[in-house]
Amino acid sequence: MKKLIIIFNAALLGLILSNQAFAQCEPETHCQTCIKKIEDGFTYLKSYKIDGEGGAKGKVEYSYVFTKGAQYFLNICTEGDEANGIILTIYDSTRKMVGTNYLNGKFFPVVKYPCSATGIYYITFTFENPTAYCGGSVLGFKR
Repeated sequence: MKKLIIIFNAALLGLILSNQAFAQCEPETHCQTCIKKIEDGFTYLKSYKIDGEGGAKGKVEYSYVFTKGAQYFLNICTEGDEANGIILTIYDSTRKMVGTNYLNGKFFPVVKYPCSATGIYYITFTFENPTAYCGGSVLGFKR
């Protein structure tokens, strides 16, 4: 009987560990998908990994210097739906919001921002009822 209990517990532990392995975030895969979705005319600049650690992180933030006169392109790629509950927001150097992919309760997979002032811009990813806290994003530009 003890052998049966040990075998059962070992099998249960293996099942639990395998489920956790499949639930891990792989943002690099999503970034590679996003690179393929850059619109014609835009040049790839940088990839951003979005890992909210299963909800432990409420925000993931990056910064980048934008140049006046350039148009910037940011997209979001996740498993399944394109934005999947991830809100992308762009803030200028004074932390004023200048762009978002979440408008009127709807998520959009792409944000285009025509830069009117050179400076540091902040790119944040927050979560609004996501089915996963995982994704990737790509920044591109054109003049």
